[in-house]
Amino acid sequence: QVQLVESGGGLVQAGGSLRLSCAASGSIFSINAMGWYRQAPGKQRELVAAITSRGSTNYVDSVKGRFTISRDNAKNTVYLQMNSLKPEDTAVYYCNVDARTIGAGTLAYWGQGTQVTVSS
Repeated sequence: QVQLVESGGGLVQAGGSLRLSCAASGSIFSINAMGWYRQAPGKQRELVAAITSRGSTNYVDSVKGRFTISRDNAKNTVYLQMNSLKPEDTAVYYCNVDARTIGAGTLAYWGQGTQVTVSS
């Protein structure tokens, strides 16, 4: 079993910055891709950014140049640095991790979500 603990959400004015963190713990053998999704009210959940175990990244077009995803493999932690935030970035942000656990195959795990609110 894998537990994900997210932190770093909050309320910020447009143009401001926030840094999200997501730490994975449990009977982890290895972690493959790690990513952040978001879901705004009335909208579908969308992939914001993802990073592979080798450090390759991809971003949704709307955040390119403003958000940066990174990971610390020694800490099993993924980060999302969000700069130049816009009101349309307001959403609940979810961490997603593809992890192989001892005694099980590779499964996708989700964090509990952290609210990011950007005021205009």
